[in-house]
Amino acid sequence: MRHLKIVGEKHADGSVAYPVGLRGAVVGQGDTYEEALADVVSAIRFHIETFGPDAIDAEVIDARMAEVTV
Repeated sequence: MRHLKIVGEKHADGSVAYPVGLRGAVVGQGDTYEEALADVVSAIRFHIETFGPDAIDAEVIDARMAEVTV
């Protein structure tokens, strides 16, 4: 069993969550953060079952968020 860090975002029309340190794109969504988190956990399990344990990159020690202007 591996531990992953999850980023959660709340938007006007719902919430999304996605993992840090997973190869490939995996996103969960829901009306609440809790629903998005449950959805992304399910998606992560499916992703690992499909692509194997190598789908997880080396353990992420720290994850940060930054705001930039583009």
